[in-house]
Amino acid sequence: MKKSILFIINPISGTVSKARIPDAIERFLDKDKFDYEIQETQHAGHATEIAREAAGRGTDVVVAIGGDGTVNEVARAIVHTRTALGIIPCGSGNGLARHLLIPMSVRKSIDVINACDIHELDYGVINDYPFFCTCGMGFDAFVSQKFAECGKRGPISYVQKVLEEGVRYKPETYEIREDDDTMRYKAFLISCANASQYGNNAYIAPQASMSDGLMDIIIMEPFDVLEAPQIAIDMFGKTLDKSSKIKTFRTKRLHIHRSQPGVIHYDGEPVMTGADIDIHTEEKGIRILVNPNGDKNMRRPNMIQTAAAELFNEINDIRDGIARHSRRGIALTRLIQKRIERTLPSI
Repeated sequence: MKKSILFIINPISGTVSKARIPDAIERFLDKDKFDYEIQETQHAGHATEIAREAAGRGTDVVVAIGGDGTVNEVARAIVHTRTALGIIPCGSGNGLARHLLIPMSVRKSIDVINACDIHELDYGVINDYPFFCTCGMGFDAFVSQKFAECGKRGPISYVQKVLEEGVRYKPETYEIREDDDTMRYKAFLISCANASQYGNNAYIAPQASMSDGLMDIIIMEPFDVLEAPQIAIDMFGKTLDKSSKIKTFRTKRLHIHRSQPGVIHYDGEPVMTGADIDIHTEEKGIRILVNPNGDKNMRRPNMIQTAAAELFNEINDIRDGIARHSRRGIALTRLIQKRIERTLPSI
């Protein structure tokens, strides 16, 4: 029997037009395997409503067409059901799709859907908010909030916010409880990773797995502005777990206490929450279509990774000179912004 499949398009996510995607679905989807329909979202949260209704009527596959926010909206509606999640990545970061080695090409991602290789994978929950890629607090949550406020998408906007806010951000002290052990850390950020990366191949947890029942916890200690380039190189080079500024461990459940309420993020979506934060994994809680050939076609570093590595290597060459100036953070910020603006538009 044919499987039923629903494609949910978020027309405003990411930086790429989705006008031609319905034609691509009609052309490349294997209609001997699938009966399909397409729906567009009309407002925030609409993808969740559509996906929940689809799961309720027994739809076999629901495909999120958008970025990590759209994927989260769809996925949260179908956890612990027989309905599987598919992804056609069209966002600005596409962290979950990249972790799963789903191609960024619409046609090739439809080929993955045609293969219909479904795995039961883990997801996480932070203070009742499901996440499928990463969640966290500290600087990355702070930047997620600023990014949402600025209303722009894409790597240049994100990097700009990182640079603008990074030199002013004050690390916080966190009390972390795992089982009966309690630890205190002053941290720039704490990230809990179900998958390996934020998006754009920036790997916060290079060894993370979605099938081990555990989260990778990343504690990034405070660092000087002149140490930032090396941290960025490590993130894009999948070696962040080797950094002296990083502490990592794995767990199923974690409680974090901070001095006051503040922002957290789940899959890049910021939300205000209290001083106490509970995070846990839901093992094998969601069914996802994966790339059956992903392990055979491990990606080479993409152009953004290469450009970033070149950028930060240049910064390393001149940072000793910048260190002699009192306004070194501002100078570094302006340099990076100019270099990125010259490099990324052609990608």
